Amino acid sequence: MTGFGRGEAVGNGVVWRVEAGSVNRKQLELVVQLPRELNELEPSLRNQLAEKLSRGRVQVSISADKGTGTTSALTVNSDLARQYAAALLELSNKLGVQATISSADMTRWPGVFTLADSGWDVKEAQPLIEKALSQALTAMLAMRRTEGDHLKADINSRLDTLTAMLQEAAALTPQVVSRYRDVLRQRLTDAGLPLPLEDERLVKEIALFADRCDISEEITRATSHIAQFRTYMDSGEPVGRPLDFLSQELFREFNTMGSKANHATLAQLVVKAKTELEKIREQVQNIE
Repeated sequence: MTGFGRGEAVGNGVVWRVEAGSVNRKQLELVVQLPRELNELEPSLRNQLAEKLSRGRVQVSISADKGTGTTSALTVNSDLARQYAAALLELSNKLGVQATISSADMTRWPGVFTLADSGWDVKEAQPLIEKALSQALTAMLAMRRTEGDHLKADINSRLDTLTAMLQEAAALTPQVVSRYRDVLRQRLTDAGLPLPLEDERLVKEIALFADRCDISEEITRATSHIAQFRTYMDSGEPVGRPLDFLSQELFREFNTMGSKANHATLAQLVVKAKTELEKIREQVQNIE
């Protein structure tokens, strides 16, 4: 399911902003981008996300906007600067060149000047970030639910089509046996072996054929799967995986009907049903 949401929380002169976006995935994949100083919060934030999500690739970006009330402290590592200067003088003496060191050169020595951010710490930031994340997650889930409502309407429409096809298939089934009986009698007549309808051999052959091409069980199971499909969609719970399973089972039932069918109209009906099922299966991949 796709969705996007923003959240914001203010405290201690810092505005924490969280953006959460999700795209379709069969499994749950979480990507959390935090300021480096707050990496230890990632496990708890992941747990907060996992409580509400079960599928999709969800990317969360967390940033801080510091107000005028925050300060940054500049620290100078004098001992490290002395080591740099001593090493530079020693190298100059070895090479026989004159060493000239300016204050501007010192600013480029790694680790000598450090700008320490004192705007937040982990304990202060955690509740604010979690609050902003909760807001972003709520907005993202609302967008996903809107998409889910559209998907549900589309799938329900296709399930109605499949139900109508099952009813039509049930009506066609008796014609399959009747047509086989007529064709069998005509072939026997053409071969000069006419048999009366009550002949035991003819009755037995027709009965065996009727048993082989009977699709009543498949129709019953497919009807049950469609009913379960609707129940899952109305449950309000994450149902992507059960619906995917039911889609496969429905496809299996229609496939069996097609292999049993010895009737052109029924075979065409099965092909149309399988086409509708493919569309349903594609939509189900987007459902949590």
